[in-house]
Amino acid sequence: MVSAIEDYAFVGDLHSGALVGRDGSIDWLCLPRFDSPACFAALLHDDSAGRWLLAPAGGGPATRRRYRDDTLVLETEWHTADGGVRVVDCMPLRGEAADVVRLVEGLSGRVAMRMDLRLRPDYGRIVPWVYRAGNGLRAVAGPDAFWLHTPVEVYGENMTTRAEFTVEAGQQVPFVLTYKPSHLVSPLTPVEALPAIEATERFWRGWTSRCGYRGRWDDAVRRSLITLKALTYQPTGGILAAATTSLPEQLGGSRNWDYRYCWLRDATFTLQALIATGYLEEATRWRDWLLRAVAGNPADLQIMYGLDGTWRLPEYELDWLSGYEGSLPVRVGNAATRQFQLDVWGEVLESLYVGREAGMAASDTAWNMQRALLDFLEGNWREPDLSLWEVRGEPRHFVHSKVMAWAGLDRAVRSVLHHGCRGSADRWAALRDRVHEEVCERGFDAERNTFTQFYGSKGVDAALLLLPRVGFLPWGDPRIRGTVDTVCRELSENGFLRRYRPEADGGVDGLPGSEATFLVCTFWLVDALHGTGRRQEALELFDRLLGLRNDVGLLAEEYDPATGRHLGNTPQAFSMVGLVNSALWLSGTTDITAVDSPHAGSGAAAPAAHGSRPRR
Repeated sequence: MVSAIEDYAFVGDLHSGALVGRDGSIDWLCLPRFDSPACFAALLHDDSAGRWLLAPAGGGPATRRRYRDDTLVLETEWHTADGGVRVVDCMPLRGEAADVVRLVEGLSGRVAMRMDLRLRPDYGRIVPWVYRAGNGLRAVAGPDAFWLHTPVEVYGENMTTRAEFTVEAGQQVPFVLTYKPSHLVSPLTPVEALPAIEATERFWRGWTSRCGYRGRWDDAVRRSLITLKALTYQPTGGILAAATTSLPEQLGGSRNWDYRYCWLRDATFTLQALIATGYLEEATRWRDWLLRAVAGNPADLQIMYGLDGTWRLPEYELDWLSGYEGSLPVRVGNAATRQFQLDVWGEVLESLYVGREAGMAASDTAWNMQRALLDFLEGNWREPDLSLWEVRGEPRHFVHSKVMAWAGLDRAVRSVLHHGCRGSADRWAALRDRVHEEVCERGFDAERNTFTQFYGSKGVDAALLLLPRVGFLPWGDPRIRGTVDTVCRELSENGFLRRYRPEADGGVDGLPGSEATFLVCTFWLVDALHGTGRRQEALELFDRLLGLRNDVGLLAEEYDPATGRHLGNTPQAFSMVGLVNSALWLSGTTDITAVDSPHAGSGAAAPAAHGSRPRR
């Protein structure tokens, strides 16, 4: 049986990653890259789609799990009637080939163990040809080849490689699974489990030692940063949204998307987190990935790209998989790449400005590209779009999208005035002010004292909490305070926030079903509460969010307060980045507002803020 989403830990090698359940089963792994077809896809079907189980023969969930200190080396322990045993899992940094290392360690007594290895490349569709090769096994399926090395005697049964053995106190039993393309020669020297684990520990400890954050939430921040680093594709510096596809936003529903790509709008939040915690190298590589990805005709800018900057990410369905807990369809690729989402132009300009403010080296070529983006923005900011939430309904004039157009123009003005960049600062400033005036006139409901999801909407959107963050209006503006109150009142579920109400305005997103609360939105609420002077509420909500992390400190995309379940793809970079930025903001080590508002006090007088506090 597939585990609950919150029961998975994550290990990776900066090229790909595996989900390991509390039962000792690796139920998800894509090789050679995060976005390659999975060779273990039980997560989206059942055991027949591929998995690697290594656990006591009696089965059952682990007694305890943890990562070794500040590393991505996972320890899973069982304490049975016959004794104790530990399985150590890691993926060493990529060398000649990709490796998954699993080491069984006897802790006490004598424990009967079981191993089931069921390789199923192409998302569970292909059964490989398995045969003995030297001191191990080789499995081949089209372009993929795998080798299993272990001193334990293995046998084949029902298209599965199995082993049964006993481990005693002090004994260590290694298993190493290696991947290479099938047309290449086999690995010259199999990886030795213990040295590989030690080398992996050294790398992660060395990386984590560079963290510049010191504060109340040290452990949570470091674990979030480790997860963010683990979701980085090392060859390019691209950071993917999550390691999985099609984990549902509603159990049994159809809101299932592929998140194994890089979203442009995540860049600003990610850069802020990396820069503020001292990871300038990672921030620079992410910025450089961004510059390469968006190069080209600014009219063709996409909201997301592949790990290497690939443009085409065609969406299709895997109809042989039954989906996580029956949630269909299972999707690969993402059709939202071709959507018009106005905010992305502003997000890119904002991200590059954040890098410029941090002192990252820039170039005339990069600025010329930004000017081309500005030219497009000038001519298209009035167009309706599909919003940062990638709705699949009717294009509308979403307020957050217009505000990000404003932010892009504002950053262009600041780049000219403060950084010596060449450009028409007066023209951009005039247009910036025109956008601001229109948003305040058409996107603000004076009767309700709140900005709205889109022009004329009766609903609100958690993204409205970002307006003061980008400097559109100051935190103390009555319109911002009123918006924060309205968002709390209308989108809160047991204190956590939904992105919006799908049923509002006649079904704004054009999709069936619903979804749970969105974790990054709730971190935005933490920031908004603090920014508007409600620090104690912000601290209480942040502590509640920390309590949602699983036993090894990970968060998925969403949380269902009714069931206590994590939902959506996991581990989710946006959630982990939200945690880091909120911790920095609450600790007073950074200012979450990117710039001071040039429009403080502008616009018509707004009524005093009103509305309920978040429900607890």
